[in-house]
Order: sequence, then C-alpha cells, then structure tokens
Amino acid sequence: MILATLAPQGFPPQLREIPEPPAKLYIRGALPPEGTLYLAVVGSRKYTNYGKEVCEKIIQDLRGYPLAIVSGLAIGMDSIAHRAALDAGLPTVAIPGSGLDPSALYPATNRALAEKIVQNGGALLSEFEPDFKATIYSFPQRNRLMAGISRGVLIIEAAEKSGTLITARLAMDYNRDVFAVPSSIFSPNAAGALRLLKEGAAPVTSGEDILLAWGLIETTSTERREAARLDDCSDAEREIMELLREPSSKDDLIRRSGLSAAETNTLLSALEIKGLIKETMGEVRARF
Repeated sequence: MILATLAPQGFPPQLREIPEPPAKLYIRGALPPEGTLYLAVVGSRKYTNYGKEVCEKIIQDLRGYPLAIVSGLAIGMDSIAHRAALDAGLPTVAIPGSGLDPSALYPATNRALAEKIVQNGGALLSEFEPDFKATIYSFPQRNRLMAGISRGVLIIEAAEKSGTLITARLAMDYNRDVFAVPSSIFSPNAAGALRLLKEGAAPVTSGEDILLAWGLIETTSTERREAARLDDCSDAEREIMELLREPSSKDDLIRRSGLSAAETNTLLSALEIKGLIKETMGEVRARF
C-alpha cells in the first residue's frame, strides 16, 4: 500500500474554498486531471431496486464527459455509485469515514472495491490518520469533504432523517448544486429527496439533466431527435408542429395558424404520413 499526503495547495480547487478545510489529506491512487468536474453521488444504504437502477443509468449517461464520481465507499448507494462509475469508464474518488490503511478502512467488506478504484485510476482520500477507525462522528466530518470537493451533489434516495441529508445541507451551505431524483411518495426512502426538491433542489431524471445544468451539452437527446425528425419538414409544417407543443383541436389550430381549413388539413395530412402527429378524441397532438 502506497500512501501519499496532499497539502492544501494540492487539493482540488473547490475543496480549498470551504470553511476550515483539512490541514492535509492522505491519498491512495491519483486524482482526476485538472478541469474534471466532481459530482458527489449519495443515497440510502437500504436502497431499493429503483434507486439502484436510477443511479446506474444516470452515471452511465455521463460516460465520456470530464466528470468524476465522488462517494463515501459505504455499503448501499455509495458502493453502487463507485461501481457504476467504473463500469462507465469514469474516474471515481472514495472518501471513507476512516483512515486508508487496509486494517482500518471502513467498511471492511469494500476493501476489494477500494483496490479496484485505485487500480482503475481513481483515488481514496481521507483526512484521518491511516490507522484511524471509523466512529459515529467521523462520517459527518467526511461528508463536508464530499460536498466541498464537488461542484454538485446528487441525492438518489434518502429517508427523512438520513445522514445523506447532511451532505446535501453542506452542499447548500457551500453554494454547490444540489440535485435530487424524484421517486414514489409512498416510499420511506423518498422522503428526504422529496423534501430537498420542495426546498429548491434541481430534479434529475437522467444524466443529461446534469450535463445541461453544467453547460456540457446544449440540448437533450430527446430535443436532438425532435430536431432531426423536423429536418425534412417545410417551414409551414414546422409552424404547425410548434403550435402542437400542446394538443389542439383542428378548429383551434386553424384559428391560431391563420391558414385556411384546406391548407391546415393538407399540412396535417403530410405530418401524419411522416409519423409526427396523431389525432385522437378530436385533438391533434405531436408524437414526441
């Protein structure tokens, strides 16, 4: 095991901005290249299948972009996030609530995962001495590092009194982006994330939501598909499609377009042949 230390000047810039940053960090492995954006992904240890699938999908959506996934190496959503990052070829940084010596690393069941993170170009970070064993207070202390090192924090699932919310609150205090995944109001794992959404967290249903928020893409894949399908439409057909962003009756469409009934019907027929619209129950609606 090779451990190195980082002085504050070697920290990622975001981490140097927080109140009372650590005096030094122990590191195994290597930090991502300069310019990489760090996204902390946290959630419930008692995750649901929905939470697992959502976490894996969102991280897979980020493949190929200059992002690194940060999490806490804990059992549950943290482990899923690290593994999903490895599967997507993204660097991942684990910040456990313990020292980094294998005899102290917590949880012991994730030592193999920790090794895999390092072997795949990621890093383990801790401000605790290498042989420090995790305590109740060490997890909130490390949560400030997870929030501090990151440009934003993504909450997948969190109960009403989840420790995950500590990271989210710290992120808000540090003026970081806070993202949350909506889920069933009947799930106890949803209460914390839903509360964050009420308080202004940005809802996320795909990795593209994060890429858009951070300016890494300008349009979603749905919007790109929509634009591609409109490529072979005439200007008049495009105007009709613009009016059909909300379903409309034919009479209302004629009135709003300023065209005659014959002209409108001709355009609607052409759009229907192209598979771009459908008429049901007296309303015309776009098919995307």
